Amino acid sequence: MSGPRLGIEIGGTKLQLGIGAGDGTLLDLRRAPIDARRGAGEIRRAIAELGGLLVGEYAPESVGVGFGGPVLNGRTIVSHQVEGWQDFPLQQWLEEQWSLPVRLANDCDAAALAEATYGAGRDARIVFYVTVGTGVGGGLVINGAPHGEGRPAVAEIGHLRPGLQARRPEQTVESVASGWGIAAEAAARVRGDLKWPVHQLGAKPSREGNEQQRQRELEASDDLSAEYAADLLARCDGDLDRLTAVDVAVAASDGNELANEALQHAIETLGWAIAQVITLTAAEKVVVGGGVSLLGEARFFVPLRAACRQYVFPPLADAYEILPAALGEEVVVHGAIALANTNR
Repeated sequence: MSGPRLGIEIGGTKLQLGIGAGDGTLLDLRRAPIDARRGAGEIRRAIAELGGLLVGEYAPESVGVGFGGPVLNGRTIVSHQVEGWQDFPLQQWLEEQWSLPVRLANDCDAAALAEATYGAGRDARIVFYVTVGTGVGGGLVINGAPHGEGRPAVAEIGHLRPGLQARRPEQTVESVASGWGIAAEAAARVRGDLKWPVHQLGAKPSREGNEQQRQRELEASDDLSAEYAADLLARCDGDLDRLTAVDVAVAASDGNELANEALQHAIETLGWAIAQVITLTAAEKVVVGGGVSLLGEARFFVPLRAACRQYVFPPLADAYEILPAALGEEVVVHGAIALANTNR
């Protein structure tokens, strides 16, 4: 049996270091908050301090790192949250710290490896992992190994363009299906920048030519729309910049159809994107994590599976599962530990 390994998660808001034996359990876990204003140098100081303690106590054989940003050939390309990570030789720096072999991956790729090795995707040959939170990220694991090592990006489901009309780089699945995307769409609907078919919900169609009936239905629709908009405004104290995906989800559960349409649009878009991945990779298990997935089975996973089934290549419709992630907040640490297995 191999000895312990050190796994490190370097995120935009948190730093986690854990020791594991490679069986999906943690022997020790240390956490430190990240103050983005103090830059990458402060994070490296914390890594050296906490990691040094763990290395001294457990004598790990190797180190794995899940970094919150793109990486290539042992170097961090950039962090979108913390200055000081541009083209930094993180693998070399860590090897010099402790004289141990180090492997480096993007945090989402590390999480994908964790769920495929220890979590909801274990025992499957092709596993696709999706995290849906502030952003939408993905990772693909084939035969127990992360796919795309040595490439500048891979499995970026959040950056798919949902349809031919999405011609600008910012028009992505992430812009619709992430937590901030859900809140932004609901806010746009409140402001009137987007229209929503409230008048169609549960309404029977008017007879052709009955203009008075049609006008009454439209007026009732406007009244409902104003009521739903007022409800969402009240939930963020009148400041739409403070509206969150949680606010939208709770409002939808309370019967706010404006909120429900924003939420369902996000889930359908994500389901479409997952269907494209399954069609291309024949993934056997799709594991979904992140804060938005915590909306639960009825509100999130049931409509997500329905949307995916609608868009997936029909011969694959019964050949995959969509499952909630199993490893919680330590998923990247677990993935970094799995990555540190130098036999891979």
